[in-house]
Amino acid sequence: MLVKTPPMGWNSWNTFGPDVCEKVVLETADAMVKTGLKDAGYEYVVIDDCWSEMERDENGKLAANPEKFPRGMKFVADCVHKLGLKFGMYSSAGIKTCGRFPGSFDHEYLDALTFAEFGVDYLKYDFCYKPVSANGPSLYHRMGMALKATGRDIVFSACNWGGDSVETWIRSTGAHLYRSTGDISDNFPYMCELAVSQIGKLAYSGAGCFNDIDMLVTGMHNQGNMAAGGMTDDEYLFHFALWCVLQSPLMIGCDVRSMSDATKAALTNKELIRIDQDEECRPIYPVDGKPVESVFVGFKHLSNNEYLLAVFNFKDTPLYPGAGNMNLHDIGLPAVGGLALRFTDIMTGEDVGVVRDMMFFPMPGHSFKLYRGVTVPVK
Repeated sequence: MLVKTPPMGWNSWNTFGPDVCEKVVLETADAMVKTGLKDAGYEYVVIDDCWSEMERDENGKLAANPEKFPRGMKFVADCVHKLGLKFGMYSSAGIKTCGRFPGSFDHEYLDALTFAEFGVDYLKYDFCYKPVSANGPSLYHRMGMALKATGRDIVFSACNWGGDSVETWIRSTGAHLYRSTGDISDNFPYMCELAVSQIGKLAYSGAGCFNDIDMLVTGMHNQGNMAAGGMTDDEYLFHFALWCVLQSPLMIGCDVRSMSDATKAALTNKELIRIDQDEECRPIYPVDGKPVESVFVGFKHLSNNEYLLAVFNFKDTPLYPGAGNMNLHDIGLPAVGGLALRFTDIMTGEDVGVVRDMMFFPMPGHSFKLYRGVTVPVK
């Protein structure tokens, strides 16, 4: 299996948009190694839209813009690989990409071979400008087949924005992750809205093919291509923790060459990454079973007979004790079962103790609590 846990890496779009270039990509790859991001598990360096010429070359192939990438994509890929990282690129299932550069419609097999020749390890495949009569599932099947036909292992990142009930069929196309939402913005309310929209769909996500809630905006601070007001460092940590709990791919969107210490600490938090990369890849269960509005309480089975209890307060105001709670009966531990849960606060390491019946979560607005639990016998 090519992708056993959610892919981790960096993508150029959120910060650089159409201004991506060789210098940015190579400096970013170098920074990922020097700052410890590579050691933390981030391995893909992905160029998004606007990298190519406006027209195909005389052989019908996609060609890099010579001003942005004067030494070509094979050179960039080789440099990235020498650092022990993997290289990713972008195309679209339509006639044009979202930036109106040549798309891969009716050129899937030629483009897949071109990407393989470049040394691509990851392809983000968007959905702009497809013919109205073209079938979305068919288009992703075509590129999935084309990538496999190259003989090179290439992670296939489908990006149709959650249309066509994508979660119900995308695994069958050979895709390894799929964008389930519109574009994220550097804004706390909209970030929460994107995450909440996917909680009821996560049962389709798992090893081999993951629900992608879009790239991270942690550390952007209202700079770059997706600026929309920005967030505080605590809110960026909230965002990163939420993506990890929902086991989304972790594709950094900020400029890692100049990230702050707080941003680096969030993006390399070992306990949060451990949750995202848990090998069992089980979806989180909404404890109250109702649509999430202001608070989310979720329970998740982890590997090694451990469990995760997660509480996220989306509100601007604190939660009073009864507004966020968890009854052990609701997660399969009745009072007469002879078992309780011992919890540890994941962010502080504090031993919370044994919980026999209920937990309550008074907590500030825009904050979260994560607990790792194990079952213990009780009389």
